[in-house]
Amino acid sequence: MIRAFTLLLVLVLAACGGLPRPFEGHSGANALRLAEPPPARLVVPVPRSIFLPEGPASDLARVLAENLLDAEVPAYTGVPKRGDWQLLIEADHRGPDVVPTYRVIDPSGEQRGITEGLPVPTTLWVGNPPLRRISGEATPRVVSLLSRIEAARRQSDPNSLQNRAPRLFLTGITGAPGDGNAALTKMVKAELVKVGQDMQDEVKGADFTLSAEVSVVPAGGGKQRVEIQWIVIDAKGSEAGRVVQLNEIQAGLLDRYWGDVALVVAQEAAGGVKDVIINRIAAK
Repeated sequence: MIRAFTLLLVLVLAACGGLPRPFEGHSGANALRLAEPPPARLVVPVPRSIFLPEGPASDLARVLAENLLDAEVPAYTGVPKRGDWQLLIEADHRGPDVVPTYRVIDPSGEQRGITEGLPVPTTLWVGNPPLRRISGEATPRVVSLLSRIEAARRQSDPNSLQNRAPRLFLTGITGAPGDGNAALTKMVKAELVKVGQDMQDEVKGADFTLSAEVSVVPAGGGKQRVEIQWIVIDAKGSEAGRVVQLNEIQAGLLDRYWGDVALVVAQEAAGGVKDVIINRIAAK
């Protein structure tokens, strides 16, 4: 969804405290994302051997996926695709009860962890299984298991981007009128360091590169529309994401000096760039 941000400019004389700040209050983190990868998915296939007909078995997978999604785990029902993690629902008879188990399988097919649910009397399980109760009890157990798996994965790779700041190289900013290209370059480098990015002086060894394209076009009524696209590319040359800032300003306001405007743009774009990088790291 495209959202344009139109601001009411407050004109302040330079001698009384700086230039207008047309981008202030419009965080890059909340600006338009044109291309962000989704996080890795956890697919809950319909279980086949849990002593339930296909209908209730399908409902159990669906309700559990919904509960996990509410817990901010990107879980879905269906057929796993390449790169998906899986949560396999299984069940065993133990005396008078049925005990559900939940196994986490990584994209390579390796089991990464297993947890059990609470026992359910067999007569209840096969007669009228309380699916929402079963899935509700399972959800925090699965979330805890996933947290332990993630912690173990991070500890196993000290050089992983999960354990260090990503190295970022700014390739350049183009298209800004006046001193905008230089001013934005200086400011955004400083702001990216503040939000935890390791800024490189050369592209070699960088985990991501960042560029920006600025466009200023007439908007009518003595206004201009400024569009700034911040484009993040990963080390393999694929676009990781894009943050776009849109605004309308008084025509000619930025024709010479960007001043405080460059600082505000950089501050609020840095958060958006950081989010794009975090999402790409999570997806991997």
